[in-house]
Amino acid sequence: MPSANPLTLEEFAVLVEEALATLPPDIEKLMENVAVTVAEYPSPAQRRAADLGPGDALYGLYEGIPLTQRTTYYGMVTPDRITIFMYPMVHIHHTPAAIEEQVRRTVLHEIGHHFGMGEEQLRKLGY
Repeated sequence: MPSANPLTLEEFAVLVEEALATLPPDIEKLMENVAVTVAEYPSPAQRRAADLGPGDALYGLYEGIPLTQRTTYYGMVTPDRITIFMYPMVHIHHTPAAIEEQVRRTVLHEIGHHFGMGEEQLRKLGY
């Protein structure tokens, strides 16, 4: 059961929208066929896809074909999806400022995956 949470899912979604609004216009233009959504928790399938253990937290997940792997045959596909998960984040980060900062870092991290960046490269960049 979630602990006392200062945010509703709708308020959390606003934080994600605000993080997206900070993207430079050049980056925003390059984000093709990707939907950014929020959820309370990752589903069991999403946890498996991320290869998580029982105690591991997942803040966000990119599901799709990165821009660097798309070919001329890419088309007529459902949008890639970035999902940002609320409860893993608010269980670990307890202040509004800490939650807001982690939302921004997570959004940028998952966008990095959309652009073809791997975990190691994103860690080096601080995301």
